[in-house]
Amino acid sequence: MHILLTGGTGFIGSELIKHLVDHHITVLTRSSDQAKSKLKHADFSNIDYVSCLSTWHNLDHIDAIINLAGEPIATKRWTESQKQKICHSRWDITQQIVSLIKASQHPPHTLISGSAVGYYGDQKQHVVMENTPPIVINHSFAHHVCQQWENIAMQASSTKTRVCIIRTGIVLGSQGGALLAMLPPFRFGVGGKLGRGNQYMPWIHIQDEVRAITYLLQQSQTSGTFNLCAPHPVPNKHFSRLLAKTLRRPCLISTPQWVFKLIMGESRAILFDSVRAKPKHLTEIGFIFTYSRLEPALKQLLQSTGSR
Repeated sequence: MHILLTGGTGFIGSELIKHLVDHHITVLTRSSDQAKSKLKHADFSNIDYVSCLSTWHNLDHIDAIINLAGEPIATKRWTESQKQKICHSRWDITQQIVSLIKASQHPPHTLISGSAVGYYGDQKQHVVMENTPPIVINHSFAHHVCQQWENIAMQASSTKTRVCIIRTGIVLGSQGGALLAMLPPFRFGVGGKLGRGNQYMPWIHIQDEVRAITYLLQQSQTSGTFNLCAPHPVPNKHFSRLLAKTLRRPCLISTPQWVFKLIMGESRAILFDSVRAKPKHLTEIGFIFTYSRLEPALKQLLQSTGSR
């Protein structure tokens, strides 16, 4: 299968490539040299690089697209300029892909396009399935980004092209993502819950994330929206206790929300919005999680980093 991959040098994309060794992959990247360095674990014989799609007239030569590109949403304060960068890094490339699909006589049979559980807004303690309507308060930025991103991708849906939207949760991995950012204070024994810690964290192990994407790639009759998160989300206070326990450290400190408001501003919603998401559609089509519970997932990841 010839797969066009955007976001291939990111945290999820670079791990996903390891699972696509039997396919011909074209990675969309600004710099092929930097991408090769980032993807030094990959077999270069099955990977091509392209710096832009503007010279392409269609996607007749592509079998499937996995669209993960986007400016990281949690690394910087959400200034107006950063919001624009977050939005357009997702929307513009997705619109370009959709236009090329529509211009194709023999379009790709599959588009798997990214989104996030931020689509749902702050759902408090309610269980969230794929059909749960979002709660949008004060024009929630995360919802706005995801809703438009999904709407653009769905324009590619036709009798020739199926579209799968993946609403990803908090991806836990040893090489990047949220866990790596959380570890330092917990290693030094000063980690703890955020605010009251009641907000649910829809987590997923990086291996289950990439396995779920490749599973959707193989399910030729499957389309629609999928929550990519483990079946058992936990409140932040429970997550914090388990992380501290796995590291054999105390979990005594609570950081009030106002501190994050001062430091992060509006982007603190990433930490405090509660999304008790369940992967209903994914499990209905037969996907089995390797890590459905948090404690075994943390133990495996922290062993691989030598943190225990």
